[in-house]
Amino acid sequence: MTTTDLQPRAINTLRFLSADAVQQANSGHPGLPMGAAAMAFTLWTRHLQHNPRNPRWPGRDRFVLSGGHGSMLLYSLLHLTGYDLSLDEIKHFRQWGSKTPGHPEYGLTAGVETTTGPLGQGFAAGVGMAIAQAHMAAEFGNDLFDHHIYAIVTDGDLMEGVSSEAASLAGHLQLGRLIYLYDDNRISIDGSTDLAFTEDRAARFAAYGWHVNKIEDGNNVDAVDAAIQAAKIHPQPSLIVCRTHIGFGAPHKQDTAKAHGEPLGDEELNAAKQNLGWPVEPRFYIPEDVLAFYREAIDRGGKSEDEWNSKFEEYQKANPEKGAELERRLAGKLPDDWESALPTFPADAKGMATRASSGKVLSALSAKLPELIGGSADLTPSNNTNFDGAGDFQKDNPIGRYIHFGVREHGMGAALNGMALYGGLIPYGGTFLIFSDYMKPAVRIAALSHIPSIFVFTHDSIGLGEDGPTHQPIEHLAALRAVPNLTLIRPADANETAQAWKLAISNRAGPTALALTRQSVPTFQPSNFPTVEKGAYILASFGKKKADVILMASGSEVWLIYEAAKKLNEEGISVRVVSFPSWTLFEKQDEAYRESVLPRRVKARVAVEAGASLGWERYAGPSGRIIAIDHYGASAPGKIVMEKNGFTVENVIAKAKELL
Repeated sequence: MTTTDLQPRAINTLRFLSADAVQQANSGHPGLPMGAAAMAFTLWTRHLQHNPRNPRWPGRDRFVLSGGHGSMLLYSLLHLTGYDLSLDEIKHFRQWGSKTPGHPEYGLTAGVETTTGPLGQGFAAGVGMAIAQAHMAAEFGNDLFDHHIYAIVTDGDLMEGVSSEAASLAGHLQLGRLIYLYDDNRISIDGSTDLAFTEDRAARFAAYGWHVNKIEDGNNVDAVDAAIQAAKIHPQPSLIVCRTHIGFGAPHKQDTAKAHGEPLGDEELNAAKQNLGWPVEPRFYIPEDVLAFYREAIDRGGKSEDEWNSKFEEYQKANPEKGAELERRLAGKLPDDWESALPTFPADAKGMATRASSGKVLSALSAKLPELIGGSADLTPSNNTNFDGAGDFQKDNPIGRYIHFGVREHGMGAALNGMALYGGLIPYGGTFLIFSDYMKPAVRIAALSHIPSIFVFTHDSIGLGEDGPTHQPIEHLAALRAVPNLTLIRPADANETAQAWKLAISNRAGPTALALTRQSVPTFQPSNFPTVEKGAYILASFGKKKADVILMASGSEVWLIYEAAKKLNEEGISVRVVSFPSWTLFEKQDEAYRESVLPRRVKARVAVEAGASLGWERYAGPSGRIIAIDHYGASAPGKIVMEKNGFTVENVIAKAKELL
């Protein structure tokens, strides 16, 4: 630094660039940037390895602002250090079409590592990134993956249950590259955290197995610096508890909820500037020497990336095969022949559960796709998510490709997102479909952010049987279908399941959810299954004339309509059987294809699915019939539960005849 006062002015630049943007927008959260500016300054100027000119450089540290409501702190850091984020974008904070939305969005703003805002999501995604770092370092060497995952986390993050799940897992796995700065300002929207959050947070994290350090003054740059240095050499994940003051400098609103979720107001903002020796005007003031200091990150980051590239070149020369593999994976490319590993299953009246065929497909793909890594929320034997030779990912075996997430569905979902964002991996995670509710926020973040996580949901209907209505999903398929950019696939048999995995692996533009059965379903003749990618297709046609009636279904109910179609045809009725594994994919097809599958002229239509009826009217039409379940199930053998709720060949036939 060129002058003794540069450091405090650089910190105040962060504070007031952020507060000015919130004030101009008349919307936002000024308190966090003002209170956490000093520790953010310390991390970004003394520790963070990053290159503003290449935000996707694989060798960089990752930084997550888990308290996404304080987004202006991150935007200020990105602008000041030289990312592609102009001052004009800062001035258009929270405005239509800007790159500075209210909460950081991955893919919209250069330098944003993950979408945050729903509290705890960033915390847990960071744990996923640390899992990915440990695995990639074990597979390809520490020299190339010698970096850290940093985050600023808040009181709200620590209150959310997802952070408890993720912190517990991180402590168990001893993810030592994880370093979180806790913005301990003790204020939430309702007021003091004494209202609802009084446990000893430091002791809690120590109990999780974290290294915990306390900083009494979060504005003490040297103390924060020393704590980060200590955390870097510690084998445990680290939580640095920094006592901060929300809205620091504001004479009337510091340490109050008023600084949390609303602009300070011109009078209070001006008083805060005067209080900290900052010019009241102009707004968005950035001293030239401060900007020059922050922009040193460009040269520093460029040199760091050059050094990393040299290491990578040396690695490729010494390990040409693994070097090529790493290059492919970091580029997000799949092996040329990977689809050849997909199994084909012969026709079989007895068949198997689609969760079982999913396990077989996963095992077949694992050898061709070394980047495939995943696990289950303590339901491995039920989800069939492990594969031969995977090895358990543990603190002493980070090369393992199977993660025991424990009973932590929400933490698992968010961690999968972090793993996918890290790069070089294709993560998946399994649980029962009913528990998709527990991880819905992470599923939604994946869809919003175009993160290609794969969610394996088994036990997908009342057909699971004896566990009863607490475990039998009803509304869940409809709820997941309502999530924009989530591809839900409910395959009918083993071959559709293989194609579903193909589509999930290939989908790099968003998450995929697979809904799989507990119970066995027949395997159809493997002929039409490549058209699973169309979302719906003609599985069979019975009769020589044009269809009198169309029977359509997804998943385990496809065999019902197939058997019903055969019996109807014996009575001289022509029937078209449509397998409908994915509404999402079907809606992406052109009108001509959709018309070829569901021609408008055929008004007699029956839709069958062991889930809520909501949405099927779109395809059954106003004259059609829907066999579904819009109430809770019951505890009994699955076959009986299905029969008692109308999922029988006889009922399908009866509903079809009502239309003729």
